[in-house]
Amino acid sequence: MTQLSERILAHAAGLPEGTPVSAKSLLHLGNRAAVDQALSRLAARGRLIRASRGIYLHPVASRFGTRPPSVEQTVRAVAARNGEIIASNGAAAANALGLTTQVPVRPVYLTSGRSRNMQLGKQVVELRHAPRWQLVLADRPAGEAVRALAWLGPEKAEAALKTLKRKMPPGAFGELVAAAPQLPTWLAQHVGKVAHG
Repeated sequence: MTQLSERILAHAAGLPEGTPVSAKSLLHLGNRAAVDQALSRLAARGRLIRASRGIYLHPVASRFGTRPPSVEQTVRAVAARNGEIIASNGAAAANALGLTTQVPVRPVYLTSGRSRNMQLGKQVVELRHAPRWQLVLADRPAGEAVRALAWLGPEKAEAALKTLKRKMPPGAFGELVAAAPQLPTWLAQHVGKVAHG
């Protein structure tokens, strides 16, 4: 293994789990062509995981061998790195809030960035572009409620909102009511109807 490859591995190993590594973040170690080539070789040897075009991850070593970084930590790191808003999709949010018993088969996240897939070992993580209103209050319980309601649709929204009003803390439901002007008309009407009578 070349000295550049060893330095790249040492750099990647020193980062928190799930932090993406790209050629641009490694230009302090060598020129672009050499870094690109070293990253490709490290991925081919299994020393790095190629998550998507130009994005690599350091595998996590455990006593059972190596594994890809956790999906949650990787998604959070990608969001921070790219300045995107990334949140769980409506099906996962509805399940987490107890509005459905359906469990999503594969991880799908909504993003303010472009749609794309990431490969974490054998698992494919889909990042799907979403309208701004679905990412309102992204990391808050009220934002999770917005995504769940969007997934359930206009027919089931009112019944779901009544359940949420009973289950959610008053402050969280209040945030949902305060966010109503940013929501589509059908959803804002249902929120207003359940909140005010």
